[in-house]
Amino acid sequence: MDPRIARAKTPQECESLAKNASDRNEPQLAKAAKKRAVELRALEHGAASDAEREALEAIYAVEEIATQRNGRKTKASRTWQSIARYGILETVERVVGRVKATDGYNELVASGLDEFTFETVVIRHPDLFKPETVERAKERIGARRT
Repeated sequence: MDPRIARAKTPQECESLAKNASDRNEPQLAKAAKKRAVELRALEHGAASDAEREALEAIYAVEEIATQRNGRKTKASRTWQSIARYGILETVERVVGRVKATDGYNELVASGLDEFTFETVVIRHPDLFKPETVERAKERIGARRT
């Protein structure tokens, strides 16, 4: 990890570093700083497990992409509502279990942030999800690679 990113202790510091890196035409540093901001946000949320932390990282990554696209702070409101209603892992189960990939999934993949998808969370922690959800995640990721 770049020492400048390692020194950043808050998501806001990482975002500032990412903006400065973009302004100085350092896209790799900007991307790494944005990833670190996502990770720090998930840690602040207080996940109960690695799977929950990774799912939160996925949500914050989608919000970051939407914020950039819209030019203003954008929240994944429906996802947060689902988490409040069903919990983090059940929300992941419901989202990945859909026949069609979500816009968030497609945007993460298009941005090169596919390590932050719910499908990746399911594949990393298959014992926490229904077998059909794991299969759907594998199919979706496999279809992308072909």
